[in-house]
Amino acid sequence: MTQPLLEQIENPEDLRNLSELELPQLANELREFLVETLSRTGGHFASNLGVVELTIALHYIFNTPEDRLIWDVGHQSYPHKILTGRRDKMSNLRQYNGIAGFPKRSESIYDSFGVGHSSTSISAALGMAIANRHLKSDRKSIAIIGDGAMTAGMAFEALNHAGDIEDINLLVILNDNDMSISPNVGGLSNYLVKILSSQFYASVREGSKQILKRMPTMRELAKRTEEHMKGMIIPGTLFEELGFNYIGPIDGHDLPNLLSTLNNMKFLEGPQFLHIITQKGKGFPSAENNPCTYHGVTAFDPKTGKMVAKKTVIPTYTQVFSSWLCDMATQDENLIGITPAMCEGSGLVDFSKLFPDRYIDVGIAEQHSVTLAAGLACEGLKPVVAIYSSFLQRAYDQLIHDVALQNLSVLFAIDRGGLVGADGPTHSGCFDLSYLRCIPNMLVMTPADENECRQMLSTGFKYDGPSAVRYPRGCGTGVAIDPKLTTLTIGKAKLIREGSKIAILVFGTLLTVALKVAQQLDATVVNMRFVKPLDIDMILQMATQHELLVTIEENVVMGGAGSAVNESLYAHKSSISVLNLGLPDNFINHGDTAMLLTQCGLDVDGIINSITNHLGNTT
Repeated sequence: MTQPLLEQIENPEDLRNLSELELPQLANELREFLVETLSRTGGHFASNLGVVELTIALHYIFNTPEDRLIWDVGHQSYPHKILTGRRDKMSNLRQYNGIAGFPKRSESIYDSFGVGHSSTSISAALGMAIANRHLKSDRKSIAIIGDGAMTAGMAFEALNHAGDIEDINLLVILNDNDMSISPNVGGLSNYLVKILSSQFYASVREGSKQILKRMPTMRELAKRTEEHMKGMIIPGTLFEELGFNYIGPIDGHDLPNLLSTLNNMKFLEGPQFLHIITQKGKGFPSAENNPCTYHGVTAFDPKTGKMVAKKTVIPTYTQVFSSWLCDMATQDENLIGITPAMCEGSGLVDFSKLFPDRYIDVGIAEQHSVTLAAGLACEGLKPVVAIYSSFLQRAYDQLIHDVALQNLSVLFAIDRGGLVGADGPTHSGCFDLSYLRCIPNMLVMTPADENECRQMLSTGFKYDGPSAVRYPRGCGTGVAIDPKLTTLTIGKAKLIREGSKIAILVFGTLLTVALKVAQQLDATVVNMRFVKPLDIDMILQMATQHELLVTIEENVVMGGAGSAVNESLYAHKSSISVLNLGLPDNFINHGDTAMLLTQCGLDVDGIINSITNHLGNTT
């Protein structure tokens, strides 16, 4: 397909040279381009189709990049990337050396704020607005939030702060793609929006405030009357109470109305809040009918919407957790499953259907999920928090203060440990072994395969205290999985292969790589299993029987499992040479996971080279 208007646009200046009458055609072309491109590359799909008109309107009305657009979560920023000079780079989206799937400051001057986790946009935009006020700049700051991000407390903390500052150029746009309030999007609502966003209404409203300052009782009455009238017709009372001038809701796919409203609001002073209604998957029937399935897609047929199925019978670690959770819940009625808005991603769909009364989705509120689990544990229930490694970082204080300090029995099923591929550094779980092992009372486990993952989940669930099982994204090795809910002896490693001179201590799923290395170097291999508590006896035994210990983990080397081994050897006055291998001290870009591991020296050749170089330097 050809997109004659879209092909003319290399930057927003080109967009602003179009007439308003041409913009609906541009929206159609942009949507076609998204479908064509993502059908080949995969990526976030439904959410991007839903913001086509909004993205066009924002760049058309505002003077970007001088005016700042801050996209929350960032997985709805593809139209933004396309209109800001990256159309030709979309074919390499989320691939190694290609453009990122989220806004990234180093990638473009139009990406005002790097993002990947949710609910940060209003705080960042407020910071920019305050900075602009300090610099006496007329630059606008626009935060676009939605797709569940308003469920996080951080968003409301920022709203509460922003509403208390009258002289800032801040616009918050709530992109509401939950159609539950769509009946409000109609003629009366749109008519009211035009009035409420007009300069006439704003001037009358401000003038009335000045007059009524001298009549406090009447001023309060007028305020309450205005809120009552707006509250009957539009759902903005909460935001008005927080100090924002609320406008909406309006149809986010109605370009003329969207352009008119944004143009009016552009000149209003103080914190502004625009509520728009959009449809996830807009313009692509399969995504419209099933936006959850089409939120993130692999390659698919652009005509039918059918995704290319991966031919594998090996379960993913997420599926292993899903099966275990249902099996354990059947056995123990006190098990409660908790997720911070990641039911599908963390594998709780089956559990939520089988045990709806024991399934809790707290929304994008990681801090709340952990303290909620602590409260459940206080009353004798057995909470399991299913959470991504990088998302658990957001609840670190709660993990320490509310769970570990009180030694409560909460199991953390930590998905996406290690590198995650195309999602890149915002989603990689590179730090969990480091930030978990330093917490008192924590039991920390790293399975080498699917069966061991199931056993460790059972071990952690039955452990009297806080525990964590950390496993990677993707499939395992295809080992047979024992259906029994077997537990492991806590703190005991497993000797896998006996060799000479070199002992490789492996934490996690790089065990298969380590065994290939060991075959070439005739090395001993130990599956360490437990990061905390460490099997000190096994470590000392290896130290006395070998000349070199090599630790391997898919976690940053700094403060990781290898560091724990070093500390134990130092405490026991061992002088054996040690080589710690893991992820380097930098953020690792997006790309194929196997390629990234090779880049980090964690493939067979890389590990052999590191060992050979180390031995050469120590002889």
